[in-house]
Amino acid sequence: MWRRLFATVPAFRAQKAPCRSFKSSRRSDKDVFEEVEDQFRAFRKKAVKAMPGSDWSPFELTPGLPPERADVVIIGGGVVGWSIAYWIKRKERTRGALRVVVVEKDPTYSQASTVLSCGGIRQQFSLKENILLSLESADFLRNINKHLWVTNEDPVDLQFNHSGYLFLASEKSAHVMEENYSTQRYAGAKVVLLSPSQLKERFPWMNTEGVALASLGLENEGWFDPWSLLNAFRRKALSMGVYQCFGEVTGFRYSTQIAEVAEGDFVDFRRIKCVNVRMPNSLEYQPVECPVVVNAAGANSGKIAAMLGIGLGPEESVSGIPFPVEPRKRFAYVVHCPDGPGLDTPFLIDYSGVYLRREGLGGNYIAGMSPEETEEPDISNLDVDHEFFQEKVWHHLAHRIPAFEKLKVSSAWAGFYDYNTFDQNGILGLHPLVANMYFATGFSGHGLQQSPAVGRAIAELILDRGYKTIDLSAFGIKRIIKKKPILERNIV
Repeated sequence: MWRRLFATVPAFRAQKAPCRSFKSSRRSDKDVFEEVEDQFRAFRKKAVKAMPGSDWSPFELTPGLPPERADVVIIGGGVVGWSIAYWIKRKERTRGALRVVVVEKDPTYSQASTVLSCGGIRQQFSLKENILLSLESADFLRNINKHLWVTNEDPVDLQFNHSGYLFLASEKSAHVMEENYSTQRYAGAKVVLLSPSQLKERFPWMNTEGVALASLGLENEGWFDPWSLLNAFRRKALSMGVYQCFGEVTGFRYSTQIAEVAEGDFVDFRRIKCVNVRMPNSLEYQPVECPVVVNAAGANSGKIAAMLGIGLGPEESVSGIPFPVEPRKRFAYVVHCPDGPGLDTPFLIDYSGVYLRREGLGGNYIAGMSPEETEEPDISNLDVDHEFFQEKVWHHLAHRIPAFEKLKVSSAWAGFYDYNTFDQNGILGLHPLVANMYFATGFSGHGLQQSPAVGRAIAELILDRGYKTIDLSAFGIKRIIKKKPILERNIV
């Protein structure tokens, strides 16, 4: 049949080859038939995919475009976003039942808060919810390969250093440390209080002048590699069927219902129908229809909220209350001091605000501090202010650790906090004005360490309609609307 078919096509008509001294390049009939059969096989595969329920399209798609429909779209591909994606897939009752898409606007992760973090984890907080979040996350990290190992891949190595956190308190703040200690112990954290003499005996390299009390974490505290955790969550989630998309969310399509909540006071209640995702370095965008959206955009989450009109209404109305998360730039300095404290260095938090931890084994340390509210640096770029170290950080370091009078700044970087200006705590759950957008942001510097537990909590809200593991309702958005902050005392 094939011979009869192609015998009518001039291009394939057999011809007598002229006599040449070199080998003819003309294809044989066998080659032609194999090529046609390959084309038919490819066509049959496409035909199968084109059946109802398939995503196949006859048009060539731009690589990296998200699917046109999803069950959950997560805005933000940092460690919190990927943790949420992992937990949703882990909790789904039928494998492949839920289509989850993670959208990240920075393909290089060069400005991602996760990878620019110092990588600390601690339970020394003042709020029970923060302590429980970090305890659960620490348990997750201890058993990381039980959760995130992928078959036929290398085991996850977080390079976890269990040196603990050491907080120092002055006479003025010692009573606050004692109150925090009681809360931490009651919640299950393993911490111990040290007097100045005990502190000096344990860490002889430290100048204890001005220290009235110290608090040292004995378990589940230290630091690890942020990129390793982010990549482990991402790798595992992708293996479970999560879609990854590099692009920027530029807007939403939503329905609006206007309701009168008080006499003459009307409020717009919105439900997202579609997320618009613009591809990198392009004007092309893909609308993604979805019933659930998660705002895990970190420092940019306030901008995402404003796209839905949050904070843009009349000043005294609910819709006029701005979403209180904004980027705040923080500097981290790598210093070299061969005569520094060495292997027994904990993650030190001085009452001056200066922090320090060891980095590797070659006499390197990471140090920094948060600026005063009135001295917040410019957020239009990630340039490092080296004078900030000279003027604000170094003299506190040298006072507390005399060996640091002689040090050299070898490198530095800057990153953004997703800073909650309201009370410096995470904001979790639904916004009352947007029926189907969940928030997981505003952690003000402790999002990385709490990401495993936060991801689970958001997955519970979405799939179980409530918290099952830890009650985090105190971190809901209602506290912002009611103007009732829950302040965390131990913000670094």
